[in-house]
Amino acid sequence: MNLKKLLAAFIASLLSTGVAATSDRPANLENWGHWQVVGEAQLSWLFFDIYRSELLAPSGTYSQSDDVTPHPVALRIRYQRDISREQLLEATLDQWQKMGVDRPTRSSWIAQLYDIFPSVAPGEQLIYVTDGESGQFYFQGGNDVLKQVGRVDDEALNDGFLSIWLGRNSQYPKLRAQLIGMNK
Repeated sequence: MNLKKLLAAFIASLLSTGVAATSDRPANLENWGHWQVVGEAQLSWLFFDIYRSELLAPSGTYSQSDDVTPHPVALRIRYQRDISREQLLEATLDQWQKMGVDRPTRSSWIAQLYDIFPSVAPGEQLIYVTDGESGQFYFQGGNDVLKQVGRVDDEALNDGFLSIWLGRNSQYPKLRAQLIGMNK
Protein backbone atom coordinates (compact mmCIF):
# COMPACT_ATOMS: atom_id res chain seq x y z
CA MET A 1 0.00 0.00 0.00
CA ASN A 2 1.44 3.42 -0.84
CA LEU A 3 1.41 6.67 1.12
CA LYS A 4 -1.23 8.08 -1.23
CA LYS A 5 -3.67 5.30 -0.33
CA LEU A 6 -3.03 5.68 3.38
CA LEU A 7 -3.67 9.40 3.21
CA ALA A 8 -6.83 8.82 1.25
CA ALA A 9 -8.11 6.51 3.95
CA PHE A 10 -7.52 9.11 6.57
CA ILE A 11 -9.22 11.90 4.69
CA ALA A 12 -12.18 9.76 3.77
CA SER A 13 -12.94 8.98 7.36
CA LEU A 14 -12.86 12.61 8.27
CA LEU A 15 -15.09 13.63 5.47
CA SER A 16 -18.16 11.49 5.90
CA THR A 17 -20.51 14.42 6.59
CA GLY A 18 -21.58 17.56 4.70
CA VAL A 19 -19.33 20.41 5.82
CA ALA A 20 -19.54 24.17 6.00
CA ALA A 21 -17.09 26.53 7.65
CA THR A 22 -18.52 27.85 10.90
CA SER A 23 -17.76 28.46 14.56
CA ASP A 24 -21.05 27.15 16.02
CA ARG A 25 -20.82 24.23 18.46
CA PRO A 26 -23.74 22.15 19.65
CA ALA A 27 -23.97 22.27 23.44
CA ASN A 28 -24.03 18.48 23.82
CA LEU A 29 -20.56 18.21 22.26
CA GLU A 30 -18.93 20.96 24.32
CA ASN A 31 -17.08 18.59 26.64
CA TRP A 32 -15.71 16.13 24.07
CA GLY A 33 -12.15 16.80 25.32
CA HIS A 34 -13.13 15.11 28.60
CA TRP A 35 -14.61 12.00 26.99
CA GLN A 36 -13.02 8.62 27.64
CA VAL A 37 -10.76 6.84 25.16
CA VAL A 38 -12.48 3.91 23.46
CA GLY A 39 -9.39 2.78 21.55
CA GLU A 40 -6.15 3.90 19.90
CA ALA A 41 -4.40 2.90 16.69
CA GLN A 42 -1.19 3.64 14.80
CA LEU A 43 -1.23 3.86 11.00
CA SER A 44 2.16 3.11 9.48
CA TRP A 45 3.26 2.32 5.98
CA LEU A 46 6.47 0.35 5.56
CA PHE A 47 8.90 2.15 7.90
CA PHE A 48 6.92 5.40 8.01
CA ASP A 49 4.54 6.35 10.80
CA ILE A 50 1.67 8.34 9.25
CA TYR A 51 -0.60 9.16 12.19
CA ARG A 52 -1.79 8.04 15.59
CA SER A 53 -5.55 8.06 16.10
CA GLU A 54 -7.90 7.65 19.00
CA LEU A 55 -11.65 7.32 19.31
CA LEU A 56 -13.36 9.02 22.25
CA ALA A 57 -16.91 8.63 23.56
CA PRO A 58 -18.72 9.99 26.63
CA SER A 59 -18.89 6.50 28.20
CA GLY A 60 -15.61 5.18 26.78
CA THR A 61 -17.41 2.53 24.74
CA TYR A 62 -18.47 2.25 21.10
CA SER A 63 -21.79 0.56 20.37
CA GLN A 64 -21.65 -1.30 17.10
CA SER A 65 -24.73 -1.15 14.90
CA ASP A 66 -25.63 -0.64 11.26
CA ASP A 67 -25.27 3.09 11.92
CA VAL A 68 -21.58 4.07 12.01
CA THR A 69 -22.33 6.85 14.51
CA PRO A 70 -25.13 5.61 16.77
CA HIS A 71 -24.00 8.01 19.50
CA PRO A 72 -21.54 10.88 20.04
CA VAL A 73 -17.89 10.15 19.24
CA ALA A 74 -14.73 12.11 18.57
CA LEU A 75 -11.97 10.90 16.23
CA ARG A 76 -8.62 12.54 16.99
CA ILE A 77 -5.74 12.14 14.53
CA ARG A 78 -2.20 13.21 15.48
CA TYR A 79 -0.04 13.42 12.38
CA GLN A 80 3.52 12.19 12.29
CA ARG A 81 4.40 13.36 8.77
CA ASP A 82 3.90 16.40 6.56
CA ILE A 83 0.76 15.88 4.47
CA SER A 84 -0.69 18.50 2.14
CA ARG A 85 -4.39 19.31 2.04
CA GLU A 86 -4.49 17.95 -1.52
CA GLN A 87 -3.00 14.64 -0.36
CA LEU A 88 -5.58 14.37 2.43
CA LEU A 89 -8.42 15.06 0.02
CA GLU A 90 -7.05 12.61 -2.54
CA ALA A 91 -6.66 9.90 0.10
CA THR A 92 -10.23 10.46 1.27
CA LEU A 93 -11.57 10.16 -2.26
CA ASP A 94 -9.58 6.97 -2.77
CA GLN A 95 -11.01 5.39 0.39
CA TRP A 96 -14.58 6.28 -0.54
CA GLN A 97 -14.07 4.78 -3.98
CA LYS A 98 -12.76 1.54 -2.44
CA MET A 99 -15.75 1.51 -0.11
CA GLY A 100 -18.12 1.70 -3.08
CA VAL A 101 -19.34 5.29 -2.70
CA ASP A 102 -20.61 6.46 -6.11
CA ARG A 103 -18.78 9.22 -7.99
CA PRO A 104 -21.46 11.96 -7.67
CA THR A 105 -21.63 11.45 -3.90
CA ARG A 106 -17.83 11.42 -3.54
CA SER A 107 -17.60 14.63 -5.57
CA SER A 108 -20.24 16.37 -3.48
CA TRP A 109 -18.66 15.30 -0.20
CA ILE A 110 -15.12 16.27 -1.18
CA ALA A 111 -16.32 19.69 -2.34
CA GLN A 112 -17.75 20.24 1.14
CA LEU A 113 -14.40 19.31 2.71
CA TYR A 114 -12.19 21.31 0.37
CA ASP A 115 -12.13 24.48 2.46
CA ILE A 116 -11.99 22.59 5.77
CA PHE A 117 -8.97 20.32 5.46
CA PRO A 118 -5.64 21.95 6.23
CA SER A 119 -2.18 20.79 5.33
CA VAL A 120 -0.67 19.10 8.38
CA ALA A 121 2.78 18.73 9.91
CA PRO A 122 4.16 16.36 12.54
CA GLY A 123 2.50 16.92 15.91
CA GLU A 124 -0.56 18.68 14.49
CA GLN A 125 -4.05 17.26 15.03
CA LEU A 126 -7.31 17.07 13.14
CA ILE A 127 -10.30 16.14 15.28
CA TYR A 128 -13.82 15.29 14.15
CA VAL A 129 -16.56 15.44 16.79
CA THR A 130 -20.07 14.20 16.00
CA ASP A 131 -23.37 13.79 17.80
CA GLY A 132 -24.20 10.97 15.38
CA GLU A 133 -25.91 13.16 12.78
CA SER A 134 -23.71 16.22 12.29
CA GLY A 135 -20.27 17.26 13.46
CA GLN A 136 -17.42 19.70 13.66
CA PHE A 137 -13.80 19.59 12.53
CA TYR A 138 -11.13 21.05 14.78
CA PHE A 139 -7.49 21.69 14.00
CA GLN A 140 -4.67 22.06 16.50
CA GLY A 141 -1.57 23.37 14.80
CA GLY A 142 1.95 24.02 15.96
CA ASN A 143 0.77 26.90 18.16
CA ASP A 144 -1.31 24.44 20.27
CA VAL A 145 -4.45 26.53 19.76
CA LEU A 146 -7.51 24.37 19.09
CA LYS A 147 -9.64 25.98 16.39
CA GLN A 148 -12.90 24.87 14.83
CA VAL A 149 -12.34 24.81 11.07
CA GLY A 150 -15.63 23.48 9.71
CA ARG A 151 -19.00 21.92 10.29
CA VAL A 152 -20.80 18.99 8.68
CA ASP A 153 -24.60 19.07 8.60
CA ASP A 154 -25.15 16.16 6.21
CA GLU A 155 -25.68 12.88 8.11
CA ALA A 156 -24.65 10.83 5.07
CA LEU A 157 -21.31 12.68 4.86
CA ASN A 158 -20.92 12.34 8.65
CA ASP A 159 -21.27 8.57 8.39
CA GLY A 160 -19.25 8.37 5.18
CA PHE A 161 -16.31 10.17 6.69
CA LEU A 162 -16.22 8.10 9.86
CA SER A 163 -16.76 4.89 7.87
CA ILE A 164 -13.20 5.19 6.65
CA TRP A 165 -12.13 4.22 10.17
CA LEU A 166 -15.24 2.78 11.81
CA GLY A 167 -17.24 1.17 8.98
CA ARG A 168 -17.45 -2.58 8.66
CA ASN A 169 -16.07 -2.17 5.11
CA SER A 170 -13.07 -0.08 6.23
CA GLN A 171 -9.90 -0.81 4.29
CA TYR A 172 -8.12 -1.00 7.67
CA PRO A 173 -9.91 -3.68 9.72
CA LYS A 174 -7.12 -4.00 12.33
CA LEU A 175 -7.08 -0.23 12.87
CA ARG A 176 -10.89 -0.27 13.16
CA ALA A 177 -10.77 -3.06 15.75
CA GLN A 178 -8.24 -1.13 17.82
CA LEU A 179 -10.24 2.13 17.62
CA ILE A 180 -13.58 0.61 18.63
CA GLY A 181 -12.00 -1.19 21.57
CA MET A 182 -12.18 -4.77 20.31
CA ASN A 183 -8.56 -5.34 21.38
CA LYS A 184 -8.95 -4.29 25.02
